[in-house]
Amino acid sequence: MSKQFAGHKIYFPQYRKGKVGLELFEGTILDHARKLGIEINAECGGQGTCGTCAVRIERGQEALGPLTPPEHDFDLGSSERLACQATIERPADIYVFIKDSGQYSILSETVQHEVEVDPLVRSVDGQVVWSGPEGERVLGPHTGRMYGLAVDVGTTTLVVQLCELETGEQITTFAIKNPQAAYGDDVISRIGHTMYNEGGLQELQVTVIQAVNEIVERIVAQEDMSHEQIYEAVIVGNPTMRNLFFGLEVESLGVIPFEPPDKQPVNVKASALGLKINPEANVYGAGLIGGHAGADCIADIIAARLHEAHKPSMLIDIGTNGELAIGTAEGIMTASVAAGGAYEGATVTSGVGALDGAICNVQIRNGEVSYQTINDKPPIGICGSGLIDLLAELLNDGIMTRKAKLGGDFHLTESSKLTQEDVYQLITAKAGLRTDQDLLIDYYGIELAEVDKLYLAGGFGNYIDENNAITIGLLPDVRGRVVKIGNAALAGAAEMLLSRRRREEGELWAAKIRHTKPNELEPEFVYMVADNMYF
Repeated sequence: MSKQFAGHKIYFPQYRKGKVGLELFEGTILDHARKLGIEINAECGGQGTCGTCAVRIERGQEALGPLTPPEHDFDLGSSERLACQATIERPADIYVFIKDSGQYSILSETVQHEVEVDPLVRSVDGQVVWSGPEGERVLGPHTGRMYGLAVDVGTTTLVVQLCELETGEQITTFAIKNPQAAYGDDVISRIGHTMYNEGGLQELQVTVIQAVNEIVERIVAQEDMSHEQIYEAVIVGNPTMRNLFFGLEVESLGVIPFEPPDKQPVNVKASALGLKINPEANVYGAGLIGGHAGADCIADIIAARLHEAHKPSMLIDIGTNGELAIGTAEGIMTASVAAGGAYEGATVTSGVGALDGAICNVQIRNGEVSYQTINDKPPIGICGSGLIDLLAELLNDGIMTRKAKLGGDFHLTESSKLTQEDVYQLITAKAGLRTDQDLLIDYYGIELAEVDKLYLAGGFGNYIDENNAITIGLLPDVRGRVVKIGNAALAGAAEMLLSRRRREEGELWAAKIRHTKPNELEPEFVYMVADNMYF
């Protein structure tokens, strides 16, 4: 039992729930934030190695233990500490301000298709009935409207869409940053949290369920409806994110051979998850493909109609984890790769996520820089699309060589710059993704010229300049064949919610897609990546 400091609290004034404070106990600032449900970015999962959880202590520094060795490795201000390292050892009221607390710009727009509305939920003789694999179940009386939720649980973002089950109308969409980021920015950190912390799996599950519940509260208030009128939810995400949502084991995804324990779809009552919709409602987790290719990849494939294509097309969903698929109605192959860390700002000096004020578009003419920021806010750093533009512009303007060499730090603003180490991080990340693309095309037995379309899914893919992405080698040269399809995972989830046929197709293809692991199949994989690092 940790020591309590009765009568004293920690406050996070930037957040409504942080203004009332939390009674102190013996633990880190990060522990207190997590208990309050307040997100602090901790990319390394609280190991003190990334520095992203830096916070400013407005009052109460005297209550904290001394700086730890990891904190000495970072350029912290006199009133700053790492939340994961600063331990509360003495009583005092503490006021904490979180540095990375900006507003994220999250993609919720999706590709639109005509879908025959035939959900598993329907009205029968005044009752709402769900028809599942084990037969029919009465969910309650029909009260006028029947709704469902499509939920895309991304590693970085969480998007929820409300759909009308009888008409198929997509009514409203809400998007937030996934609060599980407080436990690490990548799936490996979150898997580690479940492995090395008692109750860690339940902690991560509760975090995401609570976040969805908060969105549901906003939806029912906005639409003047009741929770009980939501009769089903369809959940998609990579294998780790999907399993964490349902409280299922993820440990096997963090160790060789990196496979989920069970790839089958999941059907659970909402009441069993604590999801605040109709308690009898079904919550459906789409099936998994294999490795780190999961329900989100299946949803992408459904939304892109890759499984109905007559000519081979390719799909890339670039996020914290990247999923790739290639194929036609005759067969599909997939691969997954850790893709997004550098391009989401995690390992770049001035890198940031898609926050208001992030530099998202860059042009260089004769050494003169011009740029745009998200929502035209003052610049705070550079996000992924801006980093791609920057690399291409530096290359085209002769400031960076084709061997990726800079003459020195390149400044966009007084506080935003690109260093040689940053360039190394970016070319390493793009080389891994590009190598998997090249190999997947080769495994499928076709040439690049035979790829009919290249679909880009997800927020990162939606905002990048395709010519600049091709210039730096992030994408193969498929100019004129690139199709941006927005949040395809959310679109596919909505289709599986509204259409029995699409759900059955998703389950069929999840079972028969051939998942590849190029890094295991190719003895020379490391050298292939090295060949793709330069321009």
